[in-house]
Amino acid sequence: MMKKRVTTWVLLLMLITAELCPVKIQGAVQPAPEISAPGAVLMEPSTGTVLYEKNGEEQRSPASITKIMTLLLIFEALEDGQITLEEEAVTSAYAKSMGGSQVFLEEGEKQTVETLIKCIVVASGNDASVVMAEHLAGSEEEFVKRMNEKAGELGMIHTQFEDCCGLTDSEEHYTTASDVAIVSRELITRFPRILEYSSIWMENIIHRTAQGEKEFCLTNTNKLIRSYEGCVGLKTGSTSVAKYCVSAVAQRGEMTLLAVVMGAPDAKVRFKDAAALLDYGFGKCNLYLDENRKNPDPVPIKGGVKAEVACRYTGEFRYLDTEGKNLSQIEKKIVYMKNLQAPVKKGDIVGEAQYLLDGKVVGKTDIVAAKSVKKAGLWDYIKHIRKRMIKGDAYSTDR
Repeated sequence: MMKKRVTTWVLLLMLITAELCPVKIQGAVQPAPEISAPGAVLMEPSTGTVLYEKNGEEQRSPASITKIMTLLLIFEALEDGQITLEEEAVTSAYAKSMGGSQVFLEEGEKQTVETLIKCIVVASGNDASVVMAEHLAGSEEEFVKRMNEKAGELGMIHTQFEDCCGLTDSEEHYTTASDVAIVSRELITRFPRILEYSSIWMENIIHRTAQGEKEFCLTNTNKLIRSYEGCVGLKTGSTSVAKYCVSAVAQRGEMTLLAVVMGAPDAKVRFKDAAALLDYGFGKCNLYLDENRKNPDPVPIKGGVKAEVACRYTGEFRYLDTEGKNLSQIEKKIVYMKNLQAPVKKGDIVGEAQYLLDGKVVGKTDIVAAKSVKKAGLWDYIKHIRKRMIKGDAYSTDR
């Protein structure tokens, strides 16, 4: 009888301790967040892994998160050298006429591309978006064609744009939470500098017009920048049709997460849902990163003018774990191609780095030739033999 009582008290004490001091168990299933908005997606952008989805393919009006595509095309133009951050764009009468969220640009006013980027991503300026659309494509209509072409290239099959800023309430202007995640991922991974702009909380710009100069304060529409640890962007949006939307990006350590919320009933729910998604992702995920900065050893090569070829990794390796595995146990194994024959061109695959966890390959990174090695000809063999003979004579002197 005494033994039963002791056992009961021990069990009760264990339950109380567990309640007061919860322990995170490796591999434990984390409950999915409760999301009020009708559409949502959570993604780890470096791998493209979707961690949560709610009606991700349901078409909705995007409001100002439309501007994510506008920003992507601006940064592509910067990359291609079509424009520079320092050059100026002129505000047209049409751009000035934009309603909704704006930075109150005047007709004829000039602003640098960099300032207009800030106006778009921080203050969600519809007028600034149209200025850049006209500057890049001549007209908003032509720019929207490019937006739709880019959406097709990215596989955003449930998206169609009718303007560059999301001000329209047209039923023909739509996208999905999944497609917003796709374009957001493209923007932040290819052009991470956007996060420097989207994380600005407040900044003044100067309007210079015929009436003189005056300051205007840009204030970030994304309140998560101040309220959520690690939030660095990206874009909000709201209209009477779209309700409240956000594409939120947060970084903690090496981990970056992207949460898209669409159709929330109010701004408070929009940000609450985004924060819940990000909390879920940071609690669920572990990221293994090998930056592969040190080049692998040269690879032996047959029949070439050189006996080996220098090589390099094609990039870093990332592995996302959502099951609580011990990522410190990941092993890296270099596997080269056997009997590699010349000629070898720079960039040719010569092997791979394999990453193993619990004896299973969880990912690979290609290893390529860092330089070209030509096939050896007859004269190359003669020079090689002669060099060996000279070297042999040097070491055959009687002592």
